[in-house]
Amino acid sequence: MDDVNSLVGVVFSGLSALIVESVADEGDLIRVVARTRDDPVPCPVCGTPTGRVHGFHGRTVADVAVDGRRVVVSVRVRRLVCPVLGCPRQTFREQVPGLLGRYQRRRNRLTNQLGSVVKELAGRAGARLSRALATAVGRSTALRMLMRLPLPALRVPRVLGVDDFALKRRHRYATVLIDAETGERIDVLPDRSADTLAAWLREHPGTETVRRDGSNTYAEAIRRALPDAVQVSDRWHLWHNLCDKTLSEVRSHSTCWTAVHHTRCEGAREQTTRER
Repeated sequence: MDDVNSLVGVVFSGLSALIVESVADEGDLIRVVARTRDDPVPCPVCGTPTGRVHGFHGRTVADVAVDGRRVVVSVRVRRLVCPVLGCPRQTFREQVPGLLGRYQRRRNRLTNQLGSVVKELAGRAGARLSRALATAVGRSTALRMLMRLPLPALRVPRVLGVDDFALKRRHRYATVLIDAETGERIDVLPDRSADTLAAWLREHPGTETVRRDGSNTYAEAIRRALPDAVQVSDRWHLWHNLCDKTLSEVRSHSTCWTAVHHTRCEGAREQTTRER
């Protein structure tokens, strides 16, 4: 029995805050029956610890898969009585921090696992992969989980890339800011005006080099907000501008190419090549 309890403690180590009473094999499902400990719990309003039990409630939450099978944890939680007279919460249901959250039907670690999946794959693809992980969710649930993920902390890169993109071609444009060294997106601005970019740069100082396109608007914003920053052109715009200038130069001498008299013409294919 001690070996079995040790094995349960290893496989379900994330449930160490609970008392595991039994583990049942139901085919494609593993059901863990557990209960909370008898320790006093602070009132969520006044913070007074209490262990006086008013009643019990059952909660069923999903956990990360084991051996390719779904895991469901049936937990018995206590409803406790606050000992402080006049407290707005006379009774309350205990929560287990880091394990069970209010109104949650998944363990926190399962929520974090699925959050990593939907962050990379979003709706339909994330739902398909969740089925392979034996923690199936629908595409709508995957999107809701994605929208609930906290935004990462905004950081200021050493080399900032600035470029515009079309929200509605020829009508509405926005500005995207990226880390030019890693390619990671930093922020998106609602337009491509100089005032908007200059305000963002003033609020987030620390950039040493700004890589931008040939826009005079961006150049003016960078000069106003970061006068000491080095402005460089990105590789794509350098090649694009070189190709445009080369093509315009060739076109300006097109009459010269057609005026050249070719003394030798061996066939129709060579003639077509020369004309091209």
